[in-house]
Amino acid sequence: MFQDVLKEVVDGTEGGLATLLMDFEGIAVDSYSKPNAPFDINTIGAEFSVVIKSIQRAAQMLEAGNTAEVAIQAEKMITLIRVVNDSYFVAFSMSPDANIGKARYMLRTRVPAILKELS
Repeated sequence: MFQDVLKEVVDGTEGGLATLLMDFEGIAVDSYSKPNAPFDINTIGAEFSVVIKSIQRAAQMLEAGNTAEVAIQAEKMITLIRVVNDSYFVAFSMSPDANIGKARYMLRTRVPAILKELS
């Protein structure tokens, strides 16, 4: 159901490797990975779900508003996380030389389709 949108995000971004839709408890709803992805996107999502919840709590404490997007740049990959609603987020992992601007655009424009399917 979400596979087409997730695949579109990965394939539409230079350097895109994998993406998934996950709830904040760390349960994957759907995912898409290119065959050459050097990691398991489900593990990445589960680990980062804990980080996202902490960031959301900090933003609330600071009265900064709702968290919309978080980027984690590491030596071997970049992971961009876009919050879909109160229950779900999309994590998109890519190579370090990926076009992060295009990745942000793809998530921002494709997440509404995911939100519509969740309703």
